[in-house]
Amino acid sequence: MSIAAHRASARRSPRQRKSLALTAVMALFVTYSFVPLAYLVINATKSQDSLLSSFGLWFGDFRLFGNIRETLTYDHGIFLHWLGNTLLYVVLGAGGATVLATVAGYGMAKYAFPGRRAVFAVVLGAIAIPGTALAVPTFLLFSKIGLTNTPFAIILPSLVSPFGLYLIWTYAVDAVPGELLEAARLDGAGEIRIFFTIAVRLLSPGIVTVLLFAVVATWNNYFLPLIMLSNPKWYPLTVGLNQWSAQATGVAAHPIYNLVVTGSLLTILPIVAAFLLLQRYWQSGLSAGSVKQ
Repeated sequence: MSIAAHRASARRSPRQRKSLALTAVMALFVTYSFVPLAYLVINATKSQDSLLSSFGLWFGDFRLFGNIRETLTYDHGIFLHWLGNTLLYVVLGAGGATVLATVAGYGMAKYAFPGRRAVFAVVLGAIAIPGTALAVPTFLLFSKIGLTNTPFAIILPSLVSPFGLYLIWTYAVDAVPGELLEAARLDGAGEIRIFFTIAVRLLSPGIVTVLLFAVVATWNNYFLPLIMLSNPKWYPLTVGLNQWSAQATGVAAHPIYNLVVTGSLLTILPIVAAFLLLQRYWQSGLSAGSVKQ
């Protein structure tokens, strides 16, 4: 090997070693992320006996379709009823939160008004407060006005998304040029028309991002429905599956772990589908503002 080639190899080796180390770390994180999913998929194919007697990350007797059928029909099809409740909370709660965050965030970014700095401080403070800290005060408030054990106890708190408002706010600052809005006003367009025909199209990647976060948060919401709802009629999937899991304890224990695992697998499928369908809209806005115009 020539001296020049040896020097070139020496210059590349630290970067290559660093890349190999980063690749190993990323592979570890990917494995850590996929092991629970693999466990869920594998064990959803097992019967109750095989689930308790076989290794968790290997297949036993294949009963996936039987488990799915039993999950959907168990207790007069209560799983489908919980799925309908969850979809209701997501459509009205997450959808409403996205609409409100979009309108408010756009207004904060493009209109000057007294107290704007104070509103900004309040939004940042609201982001820092965890939702679980507000669950009990929200329960006490809703119990005073008689809204506990109703769908409104889940939908109304889900409409408030400080993080979504902040995200749209910061995204709209660069994504919607002020010159474009002024040109539309000079052409005689009203503010509502400008918002729906110009701003919404430019904000679509940010809106999809907020929608995904809101959908996931509402779909996986557990603590709030747990304290707000006592009637299984209004349970979402998270609380309903936990009720099935609780059947394994007590005097009249009736474990149905195979249905809990299968129900959990069915529960995550809509979220996975939503990410796969909307990721192209999401990814298209990741580089917005990275190139100076």
